[in-house]
Amino acid sequence: MSANSTAELMVPVTYDVLKEKYRAYNSPKDKIARLVSAGELIRLKKGLFLPCTLDNAALVPRELIANIIRGPSYVSMQTALEYYGMIPERVYSVRSMTTKRSKIYMTQLGRFEYHSAKLEYFSIGIKSVSMDGVSFLIASPEKAVCDMIAVTPKLRIQSAKAMREYLEEDMRIDFSNLEAIDFSIFDKVVEAGVKRKEMGLLKEYCRNGS
Repeated sequence: MSANSTAELMVPVTYDVLKEKYRAYNSPKDKIARLVSAGELIRLKKGLFLPCTLDNAALVPRELIANIIRGPSYVSMQTALEYYGMIPERVYSVRSMTTKRSKIYMTQLGRFEYHSAKLEYFSIGIKSVSMDGVSFLIASPEKAVCDMIAVTPKLRIQSAKAMREYLEEDMRIDFSNLEAIDFSIFDKVVEAGVKRKEMGLLKEYCRNGS
């Protein structure tokens, strides 16, 4: 698949657009339902579709699909850490941060999970990555770890030892393949008032050579 065709596939269409396209049918609604059942049209969420087959959609970065389903958002947490090669496990639920309310979408393309964040925190450490002629938003490695700590309920890490155990034993995160660590990300997160104690310990862990 060429870069141009990939980009074209990832232009979502609304129900109203499809309804107009199939207005000559007795029931545009039934026509759309048949296309979805036949796998020729992918339903992302209520009123939003991708005009392609599942086989074609499988060739498109799932990070981009996550950006499309709910925006503004960026891919983060374990999904981003897998992208950067920082965890050994394959992640099946695509996890993202959003300025909207938290929500989970179960789609033909998998599970897409969104966690709500205030704008001043959300805007920290976001990168735009290009792949196959398309671009998507993803957390920097540092922000992905911060997000994971921020959204995990009842997670209270109060010592350097506990932080090391959480990162190395519980999450099995490996920072060694990063050329450099952007410590300013941790400082900005602390300024945003998100789990200051934990973020300080995370910065200390990274500064001491992780």
